Amino acid sequence: MKAVIARQQSRWSAGDTPGGAAASVAPRPEQPPDPAVPGEGSCTGAECFALMVLGDSMRPEFDQGDVVIIEPEGLARSGSFVLAFCDGEWILRQLQSAGDGWLLRALDSRYEPIAIPDLGPVRGVIIQKSKPGRRRAVKRYVC
Repeated sequence: MKAVIARQQSRWSAGDTPGGAAASVAPRPEQPPDPAVPGEGSCTGAECFALMVLGDSMRPEFDQGDVVIIEPEGLARSGSFVLAFCDGEWILRQLQSAGDGWLLRALDSRYEPIAIPDLGPVRGVIIQKSKPGRRRAVKRYVC
């Protein structure tokens, strides 16, 4: 299951006014900033952000199109649903302790667990999910 990063951000340049147009427009970079590199994304490490779920590896808990809220500094422990960066790809998985290391486990048994030696690849903990267009379809996860 790949994660699509959908951060909402607000940037103001000199000359911007609330409700007004910007005096100048900064050129768009050819490559988007890498959120895995501190300081390169637009949000600080402590801010929560939202992702839209793609794929089926975390069904039945997370369906394609669900929106999840990630707490980057949340407490990752065995059983937590986490966002991790593995093999050049963002994934949502359930964290499971395994001896001296950890496993990133998909809920769908067709996907193999990924062994990690430490929590380095874990970039945040899922604290909430919702279904777009359904206000009451919200579930919160304890950190």
